[in-house]
Amino acid sequence: MPKQVKNVASDDYLTAIYRMSHDEGQDVIAVRLADRLEITPPSVAGMLKRLTRDGLVHIDAKKVIHLTPEGFRRAEQMVRRHRLAECLLTDVLKVDWWRAYEEAHLLEHGISDITERNLYEMLGRPQKSPFGYPIPGPGAPRKLSMVTLGDLKEGQQAEIDRVYEEDEQLLQFFDEEGIRPGVKVVVEEVAPYRGTITVRVGERRVVLGTPVANKIWVVPPGRGAAAETRS
Repeated sequence: MPKQVKNVASDDYLTAIYRMSHDEGQDVIAVRLADRLEITPPSVAGMLKRLTRDGLVHIDAKKVIHLTPEGFRRAEQMVRRHRLAECLLTDVLKVDWWRAYEEAHLLEHGISDITERNLYEMLGRPQKSPFGYPIPGPGAPRKLSMVTLGDLKEGQQAEIDRVYEEDEQLLQFFDEEGIRPGVKVVVEEVAPYRGTITVRVGERRVVLGTPVANKIWVVPPGRGAAAETRS
């Protein structure tokens, strides 16, 4: 019999918790998780009960969801495979950058331990995904910059570290405006009552809503990522 892909639903929950807590610095609660996964709260409650029973998550007294060591290991494995798939899609198959997250989600569950090792070597041992996130594995940083473009003041400049990857239309917008990891930006105007931030990206002036600016993580000049991190 062909090998079967198992635990797809539970792995999706674990990776969502990992992304929200590890990559974005959020406290993960059931309502936020339901919103992220676009699943009803009762369905999320049922899955959390199952994940708790299996020793993959625990929920503290404040209802914040945490990965256990085994849950973290499982989540990192799936995130690693997802990000390697993104590299394959953009670097080798030349799929549009903004399509890579959704396409990689279709591939990640079909990558085995054997395929993962070979894929990593074939891609030249990449350290980051096309969207700027570290690929879990030996040497990968455990902490990330939690400073967003929305945190900066007028006149400040920074380098884009990573961008929110789970919204294909938003990624298209980023692609059209040249907003990618490694690009330097300068904040020209902050208009809190309009809810906008105007930035200079190369020769372009780009106006962003505050919610969008908060989905772009940056490293200000003169500060290493370690100086602006949250565990």
